[in-house]
Amino acid sequence: MINTIIGSVLQVTPVVAYLLITALVFAEDALFIGFIIPGATAAILGGVMASQHHLQLWLITALVVMAAILGDTVGYEAGRHFGPRILNFRLLKKRSKQLDRARELLARRGGTAVFLGRFTAFFRAVMPALAGLSHMPYRRFLIYNAAGGIIWGTAAVLLGYFMGSAYLSLAKSIGHTVTFALVGLAIAGSVIWHLRKRRNASKEEGARPALGLSSQEPLNQDSRV
Repeated sequence: MINTIIGSVLQVTPVVAYLLITALVFAEDALFIGFIIPGATAAILGGVMASQHHLQLWLITALVVMAAILGDTVGYEAGRHFGPRILNFRLLKKRSKQLDRARELLARRGGTAVFLGRFTAFFRAVMPALAGLSHMPYRRFLIYNAAGGIIWGTAAVLLGYFMGSAYLSLAKSIGHTVTFALVGLAIAGSVIWHLRKRRNASKEEGARPALGLSSQEPLNQDSRV
């Protein structure tokens, strides 16, 4: 099955693959869809394709990093120009608790929150807009945005590259069937762990009072951080 998926992906021409992966990473932050279609998935897939010599590793890494930084910049400008109206988007209203956590992190950590947000799918999608909404100076935002984009983009692509190389090496040694079974068990374990983590987080949120972040004052403090 893994071979079938990889084989299907490899049928796409390199130009289409470059454009598609770049677009997905860019749209994750620019269009606030990271919690639906994580750009990390596209970046990792680009690394897998590079391990199969279908893409150039240096080029897909550069494109992912560029798309991440530019996507964040568009998200920042959207928050800066449209302000609180951004928070009324239907996709965000359905995730009010996660949004409150993102706003709390930005109020407490300032530019560092922009950097840290790059490594969580939901925060990665909304943090740039929240930074723009809070009137964080763009130069400060760009420094943390670029640092996060470079580290995240490079790490995601390299992760895919080594995953692809490791799978092929393991498959040659113990066979594709056994390798696929091991990969399936690892994925299943990861999913179970993630679901339990979310369930525990939901229980903790239900047991404590709301954070009370409805006012804009905490966010506005970020312009001085």
